[in-house]
Amino acid sequence: MYALIVPASTPFVLLATVLGLSWWEDRILPAPPAEPVEAPAEAPFAPAASAQLAELPHVDTALTREVARR
Repeated sequence: MYALIVPASTPFVLLATVLGLSWWEDRILPAPPAEPVEAPAEAPFAPAASAQLAELPHVDTALTREVARR
């Protein structure tokens, strides 16, 4: 009988753990500061050059060449 209780109660134990951690995060951990701290100004990310992908060979030609070698 105990072999049935453990697997059946696992989802409830996980749910209780998640709810407990959520409560702990809301009640126990300190709240973030009211005013955001000024972050240093950073330049927005811009890639140096646009990357171009090499053209892939068509599947049909690759298979045909592979079969022709045999």
